[in-house]
Amino acid sequence: MGKAKKLKVSVNKTKVPLDYQIGLEKIPKPSTRIKLRERKDEDDEQLVDEKLTKKILNQARKQQEDLEEEFGISKLKNKPSEKSTILGATQNEESEDDQFSESEDNYFDDIEINEEDEKALERFMSQEPAARRTLADLIKEKLTEKETEMHTMFSDAGSVNVVDLDEKIVEMYKGVKQVLAHYRSGKLPKAFKIIPSLSNWEQILYLTDPDNWTAAAMYQATRIFASNLKEKMAQRFYSLILLPRVRDDIAEFKKLNFHLYQALRKALFKPGAFFKGQGSEKLLCSEKFSGTCTLREAVIIGSVLSKNSVPLLHSAAALIKIAEMDYNGANTIFMRILLDKKYALPYKVIDAVVNHFLRFTHEKRELPVLWHQCLLTFAQRYKTEISSEQKEALLELLKIQSHYQITPEIRREYQHSKCLDEIADEPML
Repeated sequence: MGKAKKLKVSVNKTKVPLDYQIGLEKIPKPSTRIKLRERKDEDDEQLVDEKLTKKILNQARKQQEDLEEEFGISKLKNKPSEKSTILGATQNEESEDDQFSESEDNYFDDIEINEEDEKALERFMSQEPAARRTLADLIKEKLTEKETEMHTMFSDAGSVNVVDLDEKIVEMYKGVKQVLAHYRSGKLPKAFKIIPSLSNWEQILYLTDPDNWTAAAMYQATRIFASNLKEKMAQRFYSLILLPRVRDDIAEFKKLNFHLYQALRKALFKPGAFFKGQGSEKLLCSEKFSGTCTLREAVIIGSVLSKNSVPLLHSAAALIKIAEMDYNGANTIFMRILLDKKYALPYKVIDAVVNHFLRFTHEKRELPVLWHQCLLTFAQRYKTEISSEQKEALLELLKIQSHYQITPEIRREYQHSKCLDEIADEPML
């Protein structure tokens, strides 16, 4: 048997004639939904009657009279007011300030000044009217002082472009200054990123106050300037902003901040600017830097050189410059690190290093361990690159300047190695 189907119960509807149904279809059925009309036309606005406006104005007048009686403003209107000029204030602001100052006279007693006070005030005030300076004169003097300071700071003062800046630009970079003083991570303002492309970038950079930058901001700034500036421009940024900040951080904390260490590594992106300082001197081996560079600074900056690749030409030029200078502990550390990078140095550089060591033949002072370690590094790396005469001269030097542990190792390196002349005389197989 099949499944029984469910019976549909039809709802009984009232029977309506056919003509009436046709008539209902032609007429739209009214909806029960009520629509609210939020927009009002101009015609729908109802104006306030004249009687009501008169009542409102009379009530406002009474309130104003009550206020005048309470605070005594009506009496002050009859008094002649003395106008005072305020910097940056309009006429309406001046009139309001006058009323406020006049109303405050009721709350303060008259101030009497003694003769001694008048004499003390006269000492600070110039009696000659021509000697008194305005605010504009003071601002001009400050601008000239800053310009002369900038000209003396930068190495090439003729190329420093100082122009009159708009107030909006100055305010904008003062805001950038606040951002860099609290920067930790994230994006830098676009106004700071465009500084390397400006002709007066030194002047704009001075507005951001680099001395108050955070270490993270210094790292980001070094990335921007190292990649966008030319070698001479980057040289100024390194020697005038980056290097002083690094040395101050080492002197204060006895170690270098991680961000500043990374900034030094990024600075090697421009090795020519990294090795050069003010003028034509080398940064790492200049008389100004080496005379004040501590051993701690030399070890930290030298570790940056040892961990990163440096082009041969720049390292060779630095070695020649160091070899020509007087002995210094920092210079010896830099020389040892550069020699330990195992470059294929030109013979001119090797001769300069050999002459540097031979100058200590007549030295009567006891040389430190750093000097002997540097000589040992040179012997280990370039013992086959020297001539027989230079080898004999260095062996004679070991008899004068010796160390009980290091000197035997240096002598063994030279005695068990062949010189450049001996290698050249060997027959080729």
